[in-house]
Amino acid sequence: MPQQNLFFDILFYLQTAIIIGLCVLLLISLTNLRYLRRLHSYPPPQRWPRFSVLVPARNEELNIANCLNGLLAQDYPDYQVIVLDDNSTDRTWEILQDFAKKNAALKLLKGKPLPPDWLGKHWACSQLADASDGELLLFVDADTMHAPEMLRCAASAMAGEDAALISALPTQIVVTWSEQLTIPAFYLGTLCGIPIGLTRIQRNPLLFACVGQFLLFTREAYDASGGYAAVRQNVVDDVAIGRRIHSMGLRYRLLDGNRHVTCRMYHSSSEVWKGLTKSNFATFNFDPFLLVSMYLLVLAVFIGPLVILGINLAQPQPHIDLTAAALLAIFITLVLWWVNQQRFHFPLYLIVFYPLSAIAMIVIAVGSMVLTMQGKAQWKGRNIPKNVKP
Repeated sequence: MPQQNLFFDILFYLQTAIIIGLCVLLLISLTNLRYLRRLHSYPPPQRWPRFSVLVPARNEELNIANCLNGLLAQDYPDYQVIVLDDNSTDRTWEILQDFAKKNAALKLLKGKPLPPDWLGKHWACSQLADASDGELLLFVDADTMHAPEMLRCAASAMAGEDAALISALPTQIVVTWSEQLTIPAFYLGTLCGIPIGLTRIQRNPLLFACVGQFLLFTREAYDASGGYAAVRQNVVDDVAIGRRIHSMGLRYRLLDGNRHVTCRMYHSSSEVWKGLTKSNFATFNFDPFLLVSMYLLVLAVFIGPLVILGINLAQPQPHIDLTAAALLAIFITLVLWWVNQQRFHFPLYLIVFYPLSAIAMIVIAVGSMVLTMQGKAQWKGRNIPKNVKP
């Protein structure tokens, strides 16, 4: 009996620590809601600088038309759209040519052969930047869609923040269960795992978030950072190039692009797996200890209370205080996920499936580590080099 009481005392103290951790995560999330300003919340600038909107496209026949329809319908006075076909093997190039015949603002490039020491998207983006003439360089993925006022809002945000780099979180469309259980979880990681306010006063690279679907640079900042050439083999190019700019003391802001930028990243469980495993390990700088430590915390915080509750309720006489502590932790977790789903417009019913999302995150992280270390991670038909750091 004394040993059993000691065991449940340990569980109670563990559960108390989890509750404290969850409260910290919730506090960070609520604070981030204040700092995560919306893209459309800035007054117009005194003048409208010239934009170069740059789109790398590889095998995007399903997405490129929706992307270009939005970009070519912008109500912005001075901009160009440049799309580079990155050696596509589908109908991407034919679709692009049809658009170019009807739109003088669209410029098309055929991607040059991939050099041996470059990753594909990085090489495409570097070529796009070299071919552009804008004061502002906006890199967007080919699977994004854009509201007509997006460029005006983006220019206003750049001027309002006096920023060298802005990254905006798109509204993510999630349809299949594989998308619904994974994409919101990674948004939650940004919302509760990175104190956005701290990124404005310090340069710790671990406290930094950037989204490659929407990266807006001033020309001067892009050139000063070395551009994509400086991160040519870093899988998480968006984070890597953003960290370079941040470390130089240039101003960076992460904003909420809801209403103006929309994206459906993946269309199947296979795409979800390949897309997330290609970069997850790289976000931890290819450090197994760091990755394992982080996801053990995920396991403890999100799955631990459920396990503790189950163990306690299985006893002939459950401990009331332990039951109450576990239920409190589960309640805080549901609130945390509700805040995430509400802000980023994910389906609210998904909050009850958060244990499955947590498990999916862990499986993807382990898969990413294993595949990357074996050199088997792949995206769009190209292998991702293993353990390549900038």
